[in-house]
Amino acid sequence: MTTAIDHHHQSRRAAWCGAWLLLASAVLAVCGASVGSTGFDSVLRMHGDPVAWQIVWDIRLPRTLGAWLAGALLGLSGAVAQGLFRNPLADPYLLGSASGAALGGAVAMALFGVSPVAAQWLARIGITGMAFLGAAGAVVLTLLLAKGVQHTLRLLLAGVIVGVVLSALRDLVELASPDILQAMQALTLGSTAFVGWMACVLMAGAFVVCSVVAWMLARALDGLTLGEATAASLGLPLAPMRAGLVAAMALATGTAVAQTGLIAFVGLAAPHLVRSIVRVTHERHIVLSSLMGAVLLLAADILARWLLAPQELPVGVLTAALGGTYLLWLMHRRTSQGGAL
Repeated sequence: MTTAIDHHHQSRRAAWCGAWLLLASAVLAVCGASVGSTGFDSVLRMHGDPVAWQIVWDIRLPRTLGAWLAGALLGLSGAVAQGLFRNPLADPYLLGSASGAALGGAVAMALFGVSPVAAQWLARIGITGMAFLGAAGAVVLTLLLAKGVQHTLRLLLAGVIVGVVLSALRDLVELASPDILQAMQALTLGSTAFVGWMACVLMAGAFVVCSVVAWMLARALDGLTLGEATAASLGLPLAPMRAGLVAAMALATGTAVAQTGLIAFVGLAAPHLVRSIVRVTHERHIVLSSLMGAVLLLAADILARWLLAPQELPVGVLTAALGGTYLLWLMHRRTSQGGAL
């Protein structure tokens, strides 16, 4: 009886959390459309002024939606990573998959002569595809080096090593193709400034695919929380389910990195914040983490535009500073409570 009441209570809290996150997304979207050199005046004049219409419709709105979608992809990726590896510190950035995606993007630009700001569909799809392959390869390499997911510290160290090595390879690609240096600077700093409607469509498509795959395979994540043996005894085909979840995580990370660059710690913080509010099964946890990641990155992007206005701070720099502080606090809290890293 108590369990049923608690489950009902958590379900209601999850519904309220989702509603508040959607409301916050709507409020931040209005703010995102209003923040810029011309301020809210462009929004008021957009119906009678073609320049104001272009500023809001072609620049601010796709950027705002792009930040929301990239955050949702990173939040989803972080929730899947933490559930799949049974590691609360797992994150696309710390596991090396973001560095792999950036390497894939650099190789695509060097081979095909395209850039993240390209307007052609084939160019953006090519960069996204290579970023996906790089992210997936990085995760597999991290798991091989860590010899599984049992040891948190070993997994994190393997992810750091893979990230450093892949970043060095990316630097070599940049040196071999100096014409991509400017485009790679935007990719490595992390910015939503070049996101247009085409990038939004790509990210929206990837988000739908990743959400459906992760939601369908969420039972595997629930089973893994009970341990490998218990999950196997429940009749779950763990190997193909894991492969599907890794693919979803890599596609989410690769798509976000290809369109907005390296944006750290959103995938780490979003699932943690959701867990601090409500405890639910992974089906709901993935949805709420996506919404939380979207709200976090959209808020960070608006702050990055506003802090040094009319100059602009790359959002990846801001999330790295804030996220690094959050990670230090998280590690300190875990160790002070007597838990291993």
